[in-house]
Amino acid sequence: MADETANQAIMEPKIAHPLHQIASTPSHKLLLKQWLKEEELILNRLSLKETQIDSVRKEITTLFIFFFLFHSISLILLFNSSSTDRHALACRRSWIPSLCSLCFSLGIIWAIRYKTDMEGHLEKLMEREKEDRKLLGKCIEELKKKGLEFDLLKEVDALRRAKSMRVEAKVVKKWSARDFVTLFFFAVSCFVLAITRVILCN
Repeated sequence: MADETANQAIMEPKIAHPLHQIASTPSHKLLLKQWLKEEELILNRLSLKETQIDSVRKEITTLFIFFFLFHSISLILLFNSSSTDRHALACRRSWIPSLCSLCFSLGIIWAIRYKTDMEGHLEKLMEREKEDRKLLGKCIEELKKKGLEFDLLKEVDALRRAKSMRVEAKVVKKWSARDFVTLFFFAVSCFVLAITRVILCN
């Protein structure tokens, strides 16, 4: 009796590993290949976004340097010229360097604001790609774990719903870091204008 039970256990077909089940089923195999390829594309896009963000941050740093370097050199030149020119003439013409300083400052402030907005946009896109990768990774793990038990229609539809119904948590902020940066550079520009007037007229 024991021998018959052992023989029946040996004769019973063993349940194949989920990966073997996927390999033997064209639909599951094709879906796994598509998801793995999509995951690779997401990784490539993430790498590209990181490179773009690093590039934008370098450009912002360069703009900071140009801003302070320009005003430092201009103030030094104005101070040296004011010591040789007549004070009355220099004071009457003070609007020329003031206007140049103001135009340069506004241009740099606009460029900094534009680049910081671009940085924020790229960071949002990168966060979205990370969420997509996380959702896709969960589906890939479920497919590898379940094998033929993985319901293609149900799981794929759930993934699509998760992507389409994803709502970004938007926090309403009255002030952002970019606003404070803009205000800081505007205040510095006003301070430089005042210093220019003092140097040329006193």
